Amino acid sequence: DKLQDLLELLPEHDLPEDLKSKHCKRCVVVGSGGILHGLELGHLLNQFDIVIRLNDAPVQGYTAHVGNKTTIRMTYPEGAPLSEHEYPPASLFVAVLFKRVDFNWLQAMVKNETL
Repeated sequence: DKLQDLLELLPEHDLPEDLKSKHCKRCVVVGSGGILHGLELGHLLNQFDIVIRLNDAPVQGYTAHVGNKTTIRMTYPEGAPLSEHEYPPASLFVAVLFKRVDFNWLQAMVKNETL
């Protein structure tokens, strides 16, 4: 019931139409482990149709290594990046909720409340 109540508070709780219509021929998942640092693969990663970034994997300051394209950012609430620059307007933020406190976090975010 709590989940249903929270979903009704959200302006949109489905994939955006532009993402639904996107054909994913080549996708890449970029984690936050730092393994790409120094490899300068940013230009290659930007060529993928869909770039999914996990947790707080930073982009700003590392674009030569990790690219600058973000289609989807997936994270647990405690792993969400703190910098607003890590949330491009054209990307989709996906909160992965599984603990009760995660649902409390979502409610606080949607209602602009303190958690």
